[in-house]
Amino acid sequence: MNITLTILLVLGFFILLSAFFTVKQQTAVVIERFGKFLSIRQSGLHLKIPLIDRIAGRVNLKIQQLDVIIETKTKDNVFVKLKVSVQFMVIRETVYDAFYKLEYPHDQITSYVFDVVRAEVPKLKLDDVFERKDDIAIAVKRELNEAMTTYGYTIINTLVTDIDPDIQVKNAMNRINAADREKTVAEFEAEASRIRIVAKAEAEAESKRLQGQGIANQRREIAKGLVESVDVLNRVGINSQEASALIVVTQHYDTLQAIGADANSNLILLPNSPQAGSDMLNNMIASFSASNQVGELMKRKNNSDRKDRETNYELPEYPESPENEE
Repeated sequence: MNITLTILLVLGFFILLSAFFTVKQQTAVVIERFGKFLSIRQSGLHLKIPLIDRIAGRVNLKIQQLDVIIETKTKDNVFVKLKVSVQFMVIRETVYDAFYKLEYPHDQITSYVFDVVRAEVPKLKLDDVFERKDDIAIAVKRELNEAMTTYGYTIINTLVTDIDPDIQVKNAMNRINAADREKTVAEFEAEASRIRIVAKAEAEAESKRLQGQGIANQRREIAKGLVESVDVLNRVGINSQEASALIVVTQHYDTLQAIGADANSNLILLPNSPQAGSDMLNNMIASFSASNQVGELMKRKNNSDRKDRETNYELPEYPESPENEE
């Protein structure tokens, strides 16, 4: 008798303890009585009738995330894999709908994500998918909110976190990018080369211009010096031809001295006698004189031909009109 009483007391104690239960923060508990919905209990310590009431389930009220990977085709027939992250939670006021209306919320959300993404991505080219991934995420969120609100869920956010085309497509895109960058590099290098060539040409042109000015000034000064030398020699009784010969001989010896001063010079001056310089001067004078005489003769002949043409010019005869003949 004592043993039976002890067993009953122990059983009663455990049954009494089962009447108490606790609910964690951000969690809701659904209580049923004889299989029928009774109430929803929030966080804290609660009491239920043992053997009559039972905990049907616990609902998580925290924000949850579901990652969905979808493979679909773009408008330009490129297959891509998209990773869509859906952040959702159960609305505290609609725990009943979330618990009883929808058994597998993850599967339901996945189905809607597949439906929206495979409806939106085929409208876009591959480049547009990368640029407009936010538009795809907004479309997914809008569709999910309309569908999941009925079941007591709210969609916090949707993100397209990854876009992964086929490996061959990625390699082709990388090659296009590399070729475009190489083209840009080639254009800059060509422009730099053109600038260097233009700058070099301008520098050479300026150098030659300055050299020409220097040579012209040098020759001008030499001519002035020669004129002054001839005037000085004329004052002491030396005529112009003798003075010119003397200057040529002097320049001849100056040239020989300049050549001899350079030990590494390989210049050969032929002929190298002073008489050769004098002969060259005489030949130049004779050629200048002959050229002047030829020019005078040609000028006289042209003037004579023009006068003959003016003398032989006659006016044309016109026939008389019939009236004058009458």
